[in-house]
This record gives sequence, structure tokens and C-alpha cells, in this order.
Amino acid sequence: MGLISGILLGIIFGISLMAGWRHMMRYRSTKRIAKAADIKVLGALNRDDLKKICGDNFPEWISFPVYEQVKWLNKQLSKLWPSVAEAASAVIKESVEPLLEEYRPPGITSLKFSKLSLGTVAPKIEARSNYSCHGLPSDSGIRVQSLKKGQITMDIDFRWGGDPSIILGVEAALVASIPIQLKDLQVFTVIRVIFQLAEEIPCISAVVVALLSEPKPRIDYTLKAVGGSLTAIPGISDMIDDTVDTIVTDMLQWPHRIVVPIGGIPVDTSELELKPEGKLTVTVVKANDLKNMEMIGKSDPYVVVYIRPLFKVKTKVINNNLNPVWNQTFELIAEDRETQALTVEVFDQDIGQDKRLGIANFRLIGLEPETPKEITLNLLSSLDTLKVKDKKDRGNCTIKLLYHQFNKEEQLIALEEEKRILEERKKLKEAGVIGSTMDALDGAASLVGSGVGLVGSGVGAGVGIVGSGLGAVGSGLSKAGKFMGRTFTGHSSKRSGSSTPVNSIHENGGAKPL
Repeated sequence: MGLISGILLGIIFGISLMAGWRHMMRYRSTKRIAKAADIKVLGALNRDDLKKICGDNFPEWISFPVYEQVKWLNKQLSKLWPSVAEAASAVIKESVEPLLEEYRPPGITSLKFSKLSLGTVAPKIEARSNYSCHGLPSDSGIRVQSLKKGQITMDIDFRWGGDPSIILGVEAALVASIPIQLKDLQVFTVIRVIFQLAEEIPCISAVVVALLSEPKPRIDYTLKAVGGSLTAIPGISDMIDDTVDTIVTDMLQWPHRIVVPIGGIPVDTSELELKPEGKLTVTVVKANDLKNMEMIGKSDPYVVVYIRPLFKVKTKVINNNLNPVWNQTFELIAEDRETQALTVEVFDQDIGQDKRLGIANFRLIGLEPETPKEITLNLLSSLDTLKVKDKKDRGNCTIKLLYHQFNKEEQLIALEEEKRILEERKKLKEAGVIGSTMDALDGAASLVGSGVGLVGSGVGAGVGIVGSGLGAVGSGLSKAGKFMGRTFTGHSSKRSGSSTPVNSIHENGGAKPL
């Protein structure tokens, strides 16, 4: 009897033990599933969501490792900086001086480095708490991602408040060279570096470098004349500011980029280079209620339109009118509809120096392909809201837009045409027909043939240049910069047309191939 009782108790105990173990396993499994669901939900939260949940108790140790913090890199960069700075100074001087000359504003005859040293303070890649005053994300550092097969993309949060010694030699007409020192230089930006991978050592065939447009790159500095006065050249500070901003926007800010083949491996970099994406047809219709800049009479307005500063075009001048009507059509190339914008500037033509009446821009992302759109832009004194001191109404400008998306064949044709026009602009500059490759071409001008000719629709009073296929005939070529406007030839044209990266459209209909 005792044996039977023992067996029964043993069986009951074993069954109970197995049941308890099974229950415990189910409980743990349920808890794990619940925790996994909670973690998945937490993983989907961003920093703002967590702040709402935690309130003032938001712990500082919570981070989002989209950007990796690389204190070790800053430490090594500080050690290497004396050697890096010396080499980088030479590279910057060699590569930036041609850009200063190419983007030199009208009114300045020479813009070069007299001295360039990057100093002793190394740049940093660092994280900040919350959001900085410059709009950079708090989880900054380095973000590595693979956006395309065969490439590694690295976004680097770059900050530099250094002690460089940079002196620019600035020359203007009838003014001797003035040394201008750039002091208190600070740089805030996110650098995008794309490595094109290869199967051969060093395993990288090319590197692409660009500055992300969001957050917008900031380069802060102050200007000081060395042994002279900034007032010797009127508007010199604004000229240099505009030149720096234009170089950054037109050469380095994404989608624009610098492609550098490395490793000595023959490689096709055409896929890495920026290509024309579409054609924007712009009709400058009219302007209303423009600001009068004249003491006697009214302003003589004209409009400059561009997507890239190297491809500026301008309308004819309407004399003595604050409500001018142009109805002139231009065609411009767009490389990236998502990030680029059309800029519209209205100037008052004057003797010696043209005054800007207002400026506005329109982001191309707001356009649908093959869908016409008419918009009225309110003019501002500056696109930089921090520089807008005059809050008075400056009138508006009405334009019509039509965006056409290129196919593969049109894209290749536009790319070659863009390169050709840049070369022709450089020839015009070398010949003295224009003062800078950034000068806007008059609406009555057309780039024609293998040589370079600016042919106006007026009669007589032309400037002829003999040799090298260069000629400037008729009238209507004006420098349309922010600070200097000068007509080189006699009579202004009364007909309209356009000079464009794609082709030239005239009011009498039809397109004239370049």
C-alpha cells in the first residue's frame, strides 16, 4: 500500500512539475513578446516623441545612432592638423583662386589670395545637445549609409571656428589693390562624401564631395581692410559676400559636387557627375509697383533670371516705368528639380552702377512637368532674411513657367551644350566683351556658331573684335551684376529674344538653335 501511494504521489508531483514548468515557459514567452512589441514601438519614436512622453525627465543618455560620434577622429585630426593645414592651404589656393576669378563680380578687376594659412585650430566633428542655433541636428557626427550599389555615402557634420590668416588682394577700376582680411571665420555645414567602390586596390576609384543644402551651409566672417579703408571700393563687403555665397551654392552645394578620381585606376566618372535633368521655360511677363530709385523721373527696370549664376540672362530695359511689361521668354537648364530654385532679380539701369530693386526665388519642386504655371513673386531687398533691413514693399514680378523633363538623349545633348556655352562665355571674357563669366547676357543676344558672337538687333554702334571667331555686333550687352552695370555698345535694342543654355527663343516665334 505504501509503495502504491508513493508511486501515485511521484506521478502527481511529476505532472505538477511539468505543468508548472510549461506555465512558466508560456508566461516568459508572453512577456518576451510584449517586451519586443514595446521595444518596436519605442524604436519608432523620435526624439520629439520621447520628450513629450518623458517631459523634463528626458535622460541625456538617450541617443539616436543615425550619426556616429567620433571623438577619436577629432583627437587624431588635432594631432595631424599642423601638417594637414599646410597641405590643405596649398590645395585650396590652387583650386579656389580660379573660382574667385570665374565668379568675380562686375566692378572688381582682380580677386586673388595675398596670403592663405588655415591656422592652428583643427575643425571638429561633434554632437550637440538638442538643436544648435544654426539648425544642425543634435545627433550630429558621421552618418554612414549605402544609398546605391557600389557606393558608400558618408555625411559629416563639420564645424570649424578656426584662426586662419586669409588676405584677399582686391583690385577695381581706377583703384589700387586693397588687402582685405577675413577675420573670425566660422564654418557650419554637413559634408557629403561618396566613395565609388572598385575591385582593385585601393578599392576606391573616385570620391564625390558636396555640401548638403539642408541645413544650409553657413560661412561667417568679418572683413577688415589692411592699411586702407573698405569704403575705397563702394559695396566691397557685399561683393565678397555674394561671391563666396555664389561659389558655395553653384559649385559645392548639393546637387552640385566635386568628383575626384583617385588611386590611378582608369574609371568612368560620368555617372557620378551632375547632369541636366530638365528644361525650364521662363516668360518674364511684367512687374508692378516697383521701387523708384531715381531722383528725377522713374526707374529704368530690367529683369535677370537664372537657376545657376553662370547662366544668367536678362530682359530688355523699359525706360522710365515702374509698371513695366516685358513678355520675354528664356530657357534654362535644371539639374535637380527637388533642390534647385529659379532666382528673379529686378534692376534699375543707371550710369556706372545698376541698383537692385528687388529679388525673389521660386523652388522648382513646386512645378509639375509639362504643366504651365503663372506666379507672382513679391520682391525682397535680399533672400537672406537676416540682411533684410528695409521692410517696405518693393513691388512684384509676374512670370510664367513650364518645366520639361529630359529623356536620355535630350540629357546628353543638353550636357554638351552646357559645356560649350561655358567655354564660349570664357572666350567672351578673355576677349573683354564681358567682365565676368557671371555677367547676364542681354535678351537681344544669341550665342551663334563655332566662334563666339554677340549679335544685337540694333543697327550700328557695334564693338568689333577681330580674330579667333569672336565678334560683338550691334548693342544690348550689359553687365547685369548686383553692383555694376555698363553698356558697351551704343543703342539699346527694342526687340526681345534670349540667350540660354538650350536655345534662343524670339518674340516673332520659332526656336533658333545655338
